[in-house]
Amino acid sequence: MPSLTDLRSVLEPEQHLAVVATTRRDGRVQASVVNVGVLHHPARDAEVVAFVARGDAVKLRHLRRDPRITVVGRSGWLWVAVEGSAELAGPDDDLAGFDPDELPTLLRDIFQSAGGTHDNWPEYDRTMVEDRRAAVLVTPERIYSNPGAP
Repeated sequence: MPSLTDLRSVLEPEQHLAVVATTRRDGRVQASVVNVGVLHHPARDAEVVAFVARGDAVKLRHLRRDPRITVVGRSGWLWVAVEGSAELAGPDDDLAGFDPDELPTLLRDIFQSAGGTHDNWPEYDRTMVEDRRAAVLVTPERIYSNPGAP
């Protein structure tokens, strides 16, 4: 049975790039490529797949209406898909049990879990505020992969 450990193993060689798929109002799929990481949920005891999105991102509008999301990481022919529900934490989205003053730390944690590094954290934080960036936290409901995947 594939796990989030398997997702990590296919993300690392590919700069943590993954495809995320959300649902448009008309039922069609909207897909985009983002950097994702796996980390501990900031308000409860669970591991989640996470990424950071600009406040004006279409995917955030979709997730506010319908939190269902699929994240697919791949490396070569190996891939791991995570289906689940997204929770949002950001200047426009309150996350139950999460202190909004901790948002800069959460965004940094997600960035680092997705392989990111930065030499000027105050500049990073300023950009996150200017872009109204939000954390997207995906709680896995189903994880699957192709035969032969890790």
